[in-house]
Order: sequence, then C-alpha cells, then structure tokens
Amino acid sequence: MANFSKPHVPQFAMDVYQNEYLPEGGREVNAIVTVTATGGGTIGSAASHLYPKGHGPSAAVAVMVDCSGSMDYPPTKMRGARDATAAAIDALRDGTHFAVIGGTHVAKEVYPGGGRLAVADPATREQAKQALRQLSAGGGTAIGTWLRLADRLLNSADVTIRHGILLTDGRNEHESPQDLKAALDACAGRFTCDARGVGTDWEVKEVTGIASALLGTADIVADPAHLAADFTAMMETAMGKEVADVSLRVWTPVGTTIRFVKQVAPTVEDLTDRRTEAGPRAGDYPTGSWGDESRDYHVCVQVPAAGLGQEMLAARVSLVVPQPDGSVQNLGAQGLVRAVWTDDMVASTSINPQVAHYTGQAELAQVIQQGLSLRKAGDFDGATAKLGRAVQLANASGNADTAKLLAKVVDVVDAATGTVRLKTKVAEADEMTLETRSTKTVRVKK
Repeated sequence: MANFSKPHVPQFAMDVYQNEYLPEGGREVNAIVTVTATGGGTIGSAASHLYPKGHGPSAAVAVMVDCSGSMDYPPTKMRGARDATAAAIDALRDGTHFAVIGGTHVAKEVYPGGGRLAVADPATREQAKQALRQLSAGGGTAIGTWLRLADRLLNSADVTIRHGILLTDGRNEHESPQDLKAALDACAGRFTCDARGVGTDWEVKEVTGIASALLGTADIVADPAHLAADFTAMMETAMGKEVADVSLRVWTPVGTTIRFVKQVAPTVEDLTDRRTEAGPRAGDYPTGSWGDESRDYHVCVQVPAAGLGQEMLAARVSLVVPQPDGSVQNLGAQGLVRAVWTDDMVASTSINPQVAHYTGQAELAQVIQQGLSLRKAGDFDGATAKLGRAVQLANASGNADTAKLLAKVVDVVDAATGTVRLKTKVAEADEMTLETRSTKTVRVKK
C-alpha cells in the first residue's frame, strides 16, 4: 500500500458546498463534496526526475490488446493497436512493472511471458516493442479471460498502483454476460482499468461497464490513427497516480439514511451500491487511484424530522486508504454536512449552485442515454423529447463538448427551450461517441 513518508505524495483537501437550511418538516440534505489532491509528482514519465531514486510510486500496468479476427478489418486497426501499445510502453516510467496481453477467446501473454511482469527500462521497452510485431488477428472475443489474466499478473507484483488498459473492437461474443460480470466482480478493487473501443462494431454498454466496474475511463477511438495519442495520454495519467484504493468514508448519525453517493465530476458514476460497511453507521465508497486532481461527489442523506431552530450534523465525510495489516489510514481531509431547520423561506428554498449544477449534469447523462435507446427502438417522439431536454441542460450548464456531440445527432432549433429535430441520417461513430461520453461533466464555474 501507499507509503506516505515518501516525497511528492499528494495532500488531500475537502470542501463542502450545500444549503444547510431546511424548512419545517424538511428531511433531505444535499451536499457537493469537492476532493482535491495536490503536491504529488507531475504527471507522466517525464516526471521521473522529481522522484529520488526508488521513490516513485511503485506501479504495475497490463495492456490488453484485442487480437480477434475482426481486428484485421480494416488492417489499420491491428496496425493502430500495435503502434498505440508501443507508444504506451514508451510512456512507462523506469521501474514500472508491465505486461502485454493479446486477447481473443483466450488470453495470451505477449510479453514478457512465463506468468510474470517485466520491469520497464530501455532494454525491456525495446523487447516488448519487438514482441508486438508478432501480434496478429484471429479468433473470438472473451474479455473476461483477458481481465483475469491481467489480474493474476498485476497482483504478482508488490506495488502500490495496479492499472489495466483494455482495447477492443468488437462485442464480447465468446463468453456469456454472466462470465464477464463474474470476471469484473473478481477484479473490482484489485486494479483500475481504462477501456477503449476502436472503430464502431463494439458495444458501448460493455466498454463503459468495464471502465465503470474497475473505476477507470471509457472512450471511443473511431479512427485507429488516433489510438497512439490516446494510449500515450492514458499511460501518462496512469504514471501520475500516487495513491491507490482511496475510499470516501461517510459517517451518519442515528436515524439518518444515505439516499445516494455519486461521483459527479469529471464523470457521473453512482457509487451507492458499492458501499462496504466500515464500523457503526459508517460506510466506504471506492474512488480508485489518485494523482494531482480534483473530483466532485454528491452526497444525499435523509435526516430525522426536527423542530425549527434545531440543527444537526447530517454526515461526516473523510478519506481513507487500506494498509497491509488490514487497518486503514485516514488521509486527513474531512468535510461536514449540516442540517438547520428554519422558518426563513428564502434561506430554506434557495438551492446551492453546486448542487443545482450537478443535479442537472446527472440528469443530462441520463436523458442522453434514454434518448438514444428510444431512437434505436424507433420511438422518435420520445427520443426527440429526451434529446431536446439534453440540449437544454447542456446549454444551461455550459457543457459545450456535450452540446457539440448532441448537434451531430439532432438539429437544434432553440437550445434554451430544448426544441430539436432528430437528424434523419446520423453517422454511427457520432451516435456512439455521444453515448460513450454522455457521463462526462463540466465543473461548476466558481
């Protein structure tokens, strides 16, 4: 686990944004908790000089490359995957443990082989890139087998950070959805994983589901020529992670229930069902690995009814990481969520801007996914209504990236009112990009 005596480990801070005032009889308390990690090493392998020798965060990375038969159609996919994996290997920090896995209906060790990991240095990087030349397409797709092999390899090393990068171009046709879910359940909490779909023949919900279960990112790379840049950026971000297995610990008093805990920036991710109990009235919600970054969480609790003028602590939020002896270390950051009952109508009815913003961003993600599902099902009126609402929300919150993606699927008549017409012809890549990136949010303008 993370050794906090090492230099360049980030310091964590927490800010709580809420309107603590409730009307008489009010029971729902909403707060946005901003967690910021600062002061770690600069992201990327270029930062290795910042770490005294042997003091960088120890990391292991497994790159899983789809080698199924469809990767040869067109041949640019397999070539792009080879080039991208080579670029990712170049971005590894010296001393990082790594492996390359070729994925078909079975998982095969491409480099270094023998059930072990290599340690990155100029020689092993070169050997790995030579091994990539032997990658060829043929066979089916069983992603669960790739993940289980990655898990075995990553957990053979005594390291702080364990991370996977997974690339696929097709549907997971050679194992059941239950097999994939079982593999994800087995790997969850053991390593984080970024997932990418190349081309347009893969299933968005499969790729986003993998990233979600393993607390990583998901994206589409429609053109194989863009894979190398994407893999380099992913690996540089992975190399910037310094603390693994960070959990948001939420304590609530007697009589208070947690309605939900969601990450709301940089993406929407519902963590409510991932809670693990952590002693009386406390639960831990996993957030994965951290480098220098900031994320926002929406905590919603239901408190017991109280009289006017009363106040209470509705929740206490902290950050913890597990230690090798089974204990946890508190990272020192803490946030308090309060409830105060008042008869001041102005105070009790005003919505905190952060809470309002992220409630809208969560709805934006939801209505995009609903709208695209309705469009596929042939319910064009329903799809128009949902995607119109999405345009309205994206416009109101200043989410320009999502607004641009929506404009490729609908003709916007009036963004402010959400008046749109469905486009008759939509490129498959545009529709898949909108669906894959629907959970990406913009921060509140402070």
